[in-house]
Amino acid sequence: MFEEVSCCSQGELVLNEQILQACKELLDDAKIGCADLVFKEVCLEILSRAHNVLNQRQFKQLAAYASLKMKERMSFEFQQEMTTQR
Repeated sequence: MFEEVSCCSQGELVLNEQILQACKELLDDAKIGCADLVFKEVCLEILSRAHNVLNQRQFKQLAAYASLKMKERMSFEFQQEMTTQR
């Protein structure tokens, strides 16, 4: 009799998923092409802007993804530094 009304239409959810994927791709590109400090700045800027357009679940997913990318970068740079010190 009554249809459940959601706060977001199906089209909005699809668009948000595309925005989430685009943000992840931006993080991946930044990881490849930026120095560590610049990469961190780019991550913060992407997260800041994404917070305004993604829902809470998607934003948390993006924040976790960014955190993993930062950890990967630190681990990789630490390994490079150890190699060059030998």
